[in-house]
Amino acid sequence: MCARPGFRASARLFVLLSVIALSAPSAIRASEPPEPMSAAKERSKVEVLTAAQWKQMDGAIDRGLSYLLRNQLPDGSIKSPLSGQPGITSLTILAFLSRGHIPGEGPHGPQLQRAVDFVLKCQRKDGLLSAAEPEESHVHAGASHAGNYNHAIAGLMLTEIYGTAQGARNEKIAETIRAAIKFTRGQQTKPKSNALERGGWRYLGANYRVTGNSDISVTSWQLMFYRSARNANFQVPALYVDEAMQYIRHGFDPEQGTFPYNVAGGARQTTRGVAGGAIVSLALGGEHQSPEARRAADWILKQSFRQYNGGSGPYHYGALYCSQAMFQMGGEYWERFFPPLVETLVANQAEDGSWAPENHQNGNSFGRTYTTALSVLALTPAYQLLPIYQR
Repeated sequence: MCARPGFRASARLFVLLSVIALSAPSAIRASEPPEPMSAAKERSKVEVLTAAQWKQMDGAIDRGLSYLLRNQLPDGSIKSPLSGQPGITSLTILAFLSRGHIPGEGPHGPQLQRAVDFVLKCQRKDGLLSAAEPEESHVHAGASHAGNYNHAIAGLMLTEIYGTAQGARNEKIAETIRAAIKFTRGQQTKPKSNALERGGWRYLGANYRVTGNSDISVTSWQLMFYRSARNANFQVPALYVDEAMQYIRHGFDPEQGTFPYNVAGGARQTTRGVAGGAIVSLALGGEHQSPEARRAADWILKQSFRQYNGGSGPYHYGALYCSQAMFQMGGEYWERFFPPLVETLVANQAEDGSWAPENHQNGNSFGRTYTTALSVLALTPAYQLLPIYQR
């Protein structure tokens, strides 16, 4: 396994140039040379906010990040229920990465590095990244429910930072990623009761058995982990990704015009987070503008985010996935979606920099650090600093 050549240096340069260019999009001096037409066109796709809106968003993001750091515990984790770890700590690190902060560097470097060390210590002998042991039967607020989420989110974070560390620390990250990939593949190939469920993931049960076949929500995170690992030159055969992509494709419901939670059986519940996750998954597979993605994006535009902490499914979770999805779709989708979301999130941020816990049974047990990390990640797609979400 080899690290990405020059990634550490190029990441610093990319972060510096990007933050300078994006932090004040309208402040381009007349004396500066004109941008190449392709660069100017790409910037126009991103910049759908006014200068005042952009400034408000920057401030909200920085206040949110400060809140998260104030909730870091001595062991490096970000305060949350044990069943939400290391996922919530990893979401926090991803939120900082999305603003250009790197573990081990800059004013927040030591704290982020301690957070990464906590995540590494959460890996179990079989490769699962979970601070808590999954219960023998499904517990909604337990590790049997959150375990595969924790695992995929933590794996995604580690593959996104891989190459920013050096020596033994970087090798430890690499070893953890390899073991996590092996665990993820083992879960993916568990027997399924329906052929349409093959290639996906769901919850953990006794001895880490899959207790409910597959769902698009868990699968989207696992697929992002796979794609990020491949981008970092880890051994993830194309077959693994192709099988997950096939599961996502099977999930589209033409009658509802979107991707329900379940591909086969059940009520086929629709939520914004699931729809957004499916669109991001298709984009990662190179299917940015497929008919299914466009119809699901049209469906999302009808599900307003202006009613803060309301609507179909968990609000902040849906905001993260739909923001990333609409950025991938670009054009009118991004222009119509992002400014109202920014206005709503900025208006509803608490004085301490946090956002309210999810007003929904799925996610309401994880508190404000969880929703704050999600909200920051929902606001930062336009920065284009996280490789996995770049368009």
